[in-house]
Amino acid sequence: MQLKIIQPSESSAKEKKQITSGQEKILEKQGYRLVGNHSAVKICGWTKNMLNGKGGCYKYVFYGIRSHQCLQMTTSMFCASRCKFCWRGLKAPVSKEWYGPIDSPEHIIDHAIDAHLSLLTGFGGNPKSTQKLLDERKDIRHVALSLTGEPITYPFIDQIIKSFHKRRISTFLVTNAQYPEQIKKIDKVTQLYLSIDAPNKSLMEKIDRPLFPDFWERMEKCLDLLKTRKYRTCIRLTLIKDENMTDLEGYSQLIKRGHPDFIELKSYMWVGASQNYYKVENMPNMDEVRNFSKELLKLLPEYEYVREHIPSRVVLLAKKSLKKKTWIDFPKFFKLLDSGKSFKSEDYCSRVIMPNK
Repeated sequence: MQLKIIQPSESSAKEKKQITSGQEKILEKQGYRLVGNHSAVKICGWTKNMLNGKGGCYKYVFYGIRSHQCLQMTTSMFCASRCKFCWRGLKAPVSKEWYGPIDSPEHIIDHAIDAHLSLLTGFGGNPKSTQKLLDERKDIRHVALSLTGEPITYPFIDQIIKSFHKRRISTFLVTNAQYPEQIKKIDKVTQLYLSIDAPNKSLMEKIDRPLFPDFWERMEKCLDLLKTRKYRTCIRLTLIKDENMTDLEGYSQLIKRGHPDFIELKSYMWVGASQNYYKVENMPNMDEVRNFSKELLKLLPEYEYVREHIPSRVVLLAKKSLKKKTWIDFPKFFKLLDSGKSFKSEDYCSRVIMPNK
């Protein structure tokens, strides 16, 4: 299939778009802002918290991402899984393949930033916000490509990552490990996440309810690719009590296969559409997440406990070879990019939080 970038004004009314008008109205009510034909932005609660002087999210504690300068968005609204623990529900349509018009990377970035800043306009009169934070919020330094849908399916995912980097905006990309061919496209990203939601095939099918019949093999291919990436990598486990907090050996084998720099073990949160499938009792507390992490570490001698973020109920494990250097040296990262030379994740890891300017 030949892909063509278009401008939104060129879209044909007959072309099938990813979001219906009804879905768009629901999204707008819930704080989303659609960007072009297939992208969206929403203000993260931790962005608001940091502007209100309440501290940053776990990505600030773990990696040095400043929440008030972080853009949360997606480049694609559809997803190839219907995960029971997902809070987004039918706001993310399901599909195996890309469909509809394709917006250019620059158009997406420009309008995503505009929409993000527009949503933050009201914080200018908040007495809890310092002028320094208010000024810095306009200077986007990081993008989290997650939000809703499956952002990695955007046909020009590598180009948009490179465009963000040219603007000195670092990138985190989260994928549900169903598109190995898209991972192959990515030359360099600040940090790549694979969400691994179960330790074995039968449980993953039950929880993720994937569209692809070969979902397990696709996930294995993504893990094999993850192991070959030289940039920072992470596997995220969303822990659901009485559902997937089992089969430690299964998890350990998958993690060894992907050999990520980091492992995040995060509690499932009983919010949104996931309440249709789970009860509040399925949400593990911090002690349960911590204890599960300790048991998993017994099977992963190359890793060690590094940090935790209690409000998010998440624990960070990292390779011992990193020597607890989990923060990102942003100036070094962009310097390495500019050099055009090959580099590895260790080259831009730090023990102190480095400003991203």
